[in-house]
Amino acid sequence: MKGFLERRFHLAEHGTTPRTELLAGVTTFLTLAYILFVQPALLSSVGLDFGAVFVATCLASAFATLLMAWLANYPIAVAPAMGHNFYFTFTVVVAMEVPWEVALGGVAVAGLLFIATAGFGLREKLITAIPSSLKHAIATGIGLLIAMIGLQWAGVVVSSPGTLVTLGDLGAPPVLVAVAGLVAMAVLWARGFRGAILLGILVSTLAAWLGGLVHFQGVAALPPSMLPTLGRFDILGALRPEMVTVVFVFFFLALFDSVGTLVAVGEQAGLMRDGALPKARGALLADAVGTVVGAGLGTSTVTAFIESATGVAAGGRTGLTAVVIAVLFLLSLFFSPLVSMVGGGYDAGGGVTLYPVVAPALILVGAMMVREVRRINWDDPTEALPAFLTMMVMPLAVSITDGIAFGFIAYVLLKLATGRGAEVHWLVYLFAVLFLVRYVVLV
Repeated sequence: MKGFLERRFHLAEHGTTPRTELLAGVTTFLTLAYILFVQPALLSSVGLDFGAVFVATCLASAFATLLMAWLANYPIAVAPAMGHNFYFTFTVVVAMEVPWEVALGGVAVAGLLFIATAGFGLREKLITAIPSSLKHAIATGIGLLIAMIGLQWAGVVVSSPGTLVTLGDLGAPPVLVAVAGLVAMAVLWARGFRGAILLGILVSTLAAWLGGLVHFQGVAALPPSMLPTLGRFDILGALRPEMVTVVFVFFFLALFDSVGTLVAVGEQAGLMRDGALPKARGALLADAVGTVVGAGLGTSTVTAFIESATGVAAGGRTGLTAVVIAVLFLLSLFFSPLVSMVGGGYDAGGGVTLYPVVAPALILVGAMMVREVRRINWDDPTEALPAFLTMMVMPLAVSITDGIAFGFIAYVLLKLATGRGAEVHWLVYLFAVLFLVRYVVLV
């Protein structure tokens, strides 16, 4: 067995051992396991079956992570991405009133485009074309949107006719549960504990159980049925003209998440060669194929997880780490009762459903993403205002698409108005015009 592992993963060449890779895989999995609770809670809130989404998440993540190990030999996990799932849920299904079957079709089409454009350099051109300030603003805006939803799910922020939102009842049991979980996560995160989010979820679960908000349903069982979501994606519906911007944003988000994570983790693991990742194409293909398969199973876009950096910090250097993570995803299939208890909603009355157990995870993930704001050039108005509009429109309009659109349009207008139009890539002009046309048609 040791000889096979050496031949397949080149452990000695990367200065690692099977034991180190095992530890690294477990470390990464514990850091990202919160997605097993959050993903079903998010997608089931718009009509998808909770149990089916849970199974789809486990299977798609295991499959794509194994592809990462096989095609690239990188210690990187692949799973449904935070931000993508919010775009799917709150922008596409809720705000745009797109049926979730068509939304899944859009995910699949974006994944197919990712695969089809691999040999044309389109991905590389898009990465170069988008201004740095807008890239960081998009990440920040998504973080603000995620945190905003987390605060709403916790009951900390509630709707208000006069001011849109206002502070909720801080003494309400769901709010107290969410605050307990958030405090636990924040303290653990501040102390550098790698499983801070997962352990915080367990703390809020205990608080919710003691407060009677959730009920123990057991720990292990056979996996739920996948039939409610299996093969339900509507690709033909996703090819309608009104879905063009939706597919573009799915593609756009997947592109930047994948490349950004691969570069960041690759540098940390010492995998970069002359400023490039030798097996980046295989790694990107793992994301793309995993996304198409995941859409067919019933979950949103999967991509390389930045939490993989924790496994690299623990010594992971090869695809054997990814294999360990994939196996743990498969084992998770048998813990659906626990996931249902943790990710289930609480009826707060008045048609309001709260998710106080997983809400703290959203708030903390949002805080982690917002730190990208420091990398924006705030001294240049032509960079600062488009970035500001991007990050503000996303949470206030509950729309990642509109945030990107406002940023692109403002960027082009300001550059042209200041005689700096030559700084703008032609692709940015193209998408700014398309977004303008979209708004004109909507009006």
